[in-house]
Amino acid sequence: MKTIKALPLALLASTAFVAPALAQEQAKNIILLITDGAGPESWSAGTYYRFGALGHEVYDGFDLKAYMATHPLNTSSEPTFSDEGTVTFDPAELWTDTAVDTVYEGALGNYAGYFSGYDYARADYTDSAAAATAIASGQKSYNNSINWSNNGESLRHIGEYVVDSGRALGVVSSVQMSHATPAGFLAHNVSRNDYAAIGAEIVESGLATVVMGAGHPLFDAAGQAVATPSDNAYRYVGGRDVWDRLVAGETAYQLIETKDDFEALANGDLALTGDKVFGLVQNSATLQFNRPGVGLGDWLENSPDLPTMTRAALNVLAADEDGFFLMVEGGAVDWAAHANNLPRLIEEQIDFNMAVEAAAEWVEAHSSWEETMIIVTTDHGNGLLQGPLSDTVAYQPIVNQGQGAMPLVRWHSDTHTRELVPVFAHGAGSEYFRSIAAEETGLSRYTTDAASQIWFDNTDIFRGALTAMGIDEVAAQ
Repeated sequence: MKTIKALPLALLASTAFVAPALAQEQAKNIILLITDGAGPESWSAGTYYRFGALGHEVYDGFDLKAYMATHPLNTSSEPTFSDEGTVTFDPAELWTDTAVDTVYEGALGNYAGYFSGYDYARADYTDSAAAATAIASGQKSYNNSINWSNNGESLRHIGEYVVDSGRALGVVSSVQMSHATPAGFLAHNVSRNDYAAIGAEIVESGLATVVMGAGHPLFDAAGQAVATPSDNAYRYVGGRDVWDRLVAGETAYQLIETKDDFEALANGDLALTGDKVFGLVQNSATLQFNRPGVGLGDWLENSPDLPTMTRAALNVLAADEDGFFLMVEGGAVDWAAHANNLPRLIEEQIDFNMAVEAAAEWVEAHSSWEETMIIVTTDHGNGLLQGPLSDTVAYQPIVNQGQGAMPLVRWHSDTHTRELVPVFAHGAGSEYFRSIAAEETGLSRYTTDAASQIWFDNTDIFRGALTAMGIDEVAAQ
């Protein structure tokens, strides 16, 4: 069976990545990678800067290239116990280019409406918690939900199905490990903001074999040690008491903290005392985004990058002979989009894309596409990033300025959108997504081929993953 090959960067820069068709088998392993808050043009921005042209990322050669709807059940911040306010979605509304004179009030200032399609994209958007809940549980819910239904009930998430099937669970993030997206694959809570309870559930449940992310109580957002942290600083790890037990080795996890330990684990050179690892990067917020300054460079020296964390997680999870499910989040793309910070968005997107490469390289070196599926997507758009003339040309693409140069862009928001977002899949079980997708000719407005002008809902990621792994419970969803 032919396999997809991760190409060297020099070759990627000049050669499109083309994958052969694969016979479909049941997936032993699934690797889901989510770049948080990346609308279609955010993906393009990272690739233009990195390679100078589209089509050179590893996922560009995957069998499935499609789009995904992301809207929530409703925009309430708590269960409504009602169908009132249920969000509907018609993708055709995104493409309407009727001129409007509305003004959108954002945190960074006001944005003109320009087109009715833009207004539709900016309305009734999901937050990351509801999006993670949809992807992880297969059910829509209200904004703010961490696997909690609109009827006030806990929802069973994919991590629980996976562990019950005998497989291992891993969750990696470039932001706090109890933030909305990683929490969606690890915990349950009526509110995403209850970080202490979420962190405590993550640590005390011992559900996952690998948990990695930021949120270290003894370091600030610039990666500097804090002499006397407040009680609030411990919230992302479940509170001071949970932290003390984690450090003392009184939980199911071996704690690693230093960049050297992450790199040693990624290289297979770190001896483990048990089979579960809790990797807490020495930063209270993110791997790199929250460091001082606004541009590129001047990296924090004590933070590993996302590819390293991905390889480290895979090295641990691969010890489970029954297989695993790994979710990797590039979480700070969303933070950069909220700030309309193009350089940092590009930096974070490239770090994410290199994590995808690390995952694909692992499949080829240690597994196969006949037993492993990789899914690459985002949870929602953010910033409604478009080209510089998109005030007069609806959905004008961003303008490429060449490798190493910032593309020309215009922001139309500083928060989430309900745009259709990219999704890519390759390997065992990936044919499911094409089998349930709907056609949408309006997708021709995006830079995509005709075969990719299809879309499905974010809840289908859950169904596709469980179907691929042969987990019977999916039939009940």
